[in-house]
Amino acid sequence: MSTLPKRVMLKISGEMLGGVPGHGIDPASIERIAEEIASVHHAGYEIAVVIGGGNIFRGSQVGSLCMDRAAADYMGMLATCINGLALQEVIENKCGLRTRVMTAIHMPELAEPYIRRKAIKHLMEKRVVIFAGGTGNPLFTTDTAASLRAREVGADMIYKATKVDGIYDCDPKKNVNARKFDELTYLDVISKNLQVMDATAITMCMDVNMPIKVFQLGEKGSVLRAITDPTVGTTVR
Repeated sequence: MSTLPKRVMLKISGEMLGGVPGHGIDPASIERIAEEIASVHHAGYEIAVVIGGGNIFRGSQVGSLCMDRAAADYMGMLATCINGLALQEVIENKCGLRTRVMTAIHMPELAEPYIRRKAIKHLMEKRVVIFAGGTGNPLFTTDTAASLRAREVGADMIYKATKVDGIYDCDPKKNVNARKFDELTYLDVISKNLQVMDATAITMCMDVNMPIKVFQLGEKGSVLRAITDPTVGTTVR
């Protein structure tokens, strides 16, 4: 990109909050993520966050459970709300930032309902906005929620934090000869079935040419480096 973004969307999986096991909420992991978000905010960026719920419950687990997929997905959406509230508390109490959790599922005692204009106003007033509850609809992933909310609030780019340093042609943990891509097109991701984000999320970004950067949530400052350094991670555009 020729210019740095002003408003960014950070997508974090629920497993990132669970630490090494990937389950529950690990205090050290959530504090680290909060500090990463705070560093981006202090650098002058408006930052919104979409968080997954896989550390608590994932709707796709329905295959091993005697329940309808829609019911399982709603449970997963509630898991993202738990994570969103936890992240809000840590960002405010540890980092001293103002935040808002906005949910696609109505729960006014806990968080604000998602309203596009209010979300934009919060970002303009330098609050960290955490979007929880996915899209509010079953059968859609939180990756799609990140693409949808990024488009709605006018984010310049989506940054997806992962456990690897970009997109590879195969799993680098299983194949030492896996090749990392520096840049890909949206159609490359879909046609090669790279599975870094689901096809709906990729298509939604492709429609408006919104870039996606996939990077590793590694050492301290990795999120800010992903934003400011074009050589970090893999960019899909």
